[in-house]
Amino acid sequence: MKKGYRELLDEANAEIEVVSPEEAAGLLEDEGTIFIDLRDPREVDRDGRIPGAMHVTRGMLEFWIDPESPYHKPFFASGKSFVFFCAGGWRSALATKTAQDMGLSPVKHILGGYTAWKAAGLPVEPGDKKK
Repeated sequence: MKKGYRELLDEANAEIEVVSPEEAAGLLEDEGTIFIDLRDPREVDRDGRIPGAMHVTRGMLEFWIDPESPYHKPFFASGKSFVFFCAGGWRSALATKTAQDMGLSPVKHILGGYTAWKAAGLPVEPGDKKK
């Protein structure tokens, strides 16, 4: 294997902005910032969500960012800042690096992800456990 996931994570974290859950929480009410939840829909339903976060499954991220894609989502062309997160910070580190490489800026991700956010006692909304 040329590169394992740890090397990819180390490379991503060396090139992207990483913020603590508390630092990210300070941006929650900022109208110029969009939180991007990369978790699987089952994780969101089971564990809840950060209020106001946009849900973007990791598999569609590149297609939603690229304005040339038929799947492009206009909020990615809004000129706003983006805070990515997943459950533990691995997927969001790689996604933030990818978004940055695609030219999306400014971008950052939450160290420790949603798990660290909840552990810090920051605001969450319940998921839809009925699904």
